[in-house]
Parts: sequence; C-alpha cells; structure tokens
Amino acid sequence: MAEHFIPSHGGYENLLSFQKARIVYDGTVRFCQRFLKKRDRTVDQMIDQQLRYLEEAFVKEGGLRERMTRTRLAERAKTRRDY
Repeated sequence: MAEHFIPSHGGYENLLSFQKARIVYDGTVRFCQRFLKKRDRTVDQMIDQQLRYLEEAFVKEGGLRERMTRTRLAERAKTRRDY
C-alpha cells in the first residue's frame, strides 16, 4: 500500500482549527454567492485572500501539535520556577 501525505484514517476534520477555518471559508463563499455576481473577479480575490490568510495564520501559529507542545513546555517551565 502506498504511503499518503494524509493518513487514510484522517481525523483532521475533528480539529478545532480546521472547524473554525471551514466556518470562515464557508461564510466567505456564501457572502460572495449572495452579494456578488458569479463571474465577478472580486469573488476569486476574496476567496484567495481568505485562503492566504488562513495559510499565514497556520504558519505563524503552527498546527495543533505545535501549539500544544509550546503550551506544555511553558507550563513545565512555569512549574519549575514555582519550586
């Protein structure tokens, strides 16, 4: 069986960051469908800009594991200082 970038078991849909990103993306798409013409260039620009923003936020803040690791290390450092 070939290795895949995303494991077949998935699970990313359950991540809070994915769920929030999906809501924002879906809201952007619905806004464009409701208030802008289908062939309006603004639609593509808004959706592309939203995707770019989400990508930048992911790179800046890291994924779920990275944020959890940073939090765990900060708590450990705080606990060491308390002793």
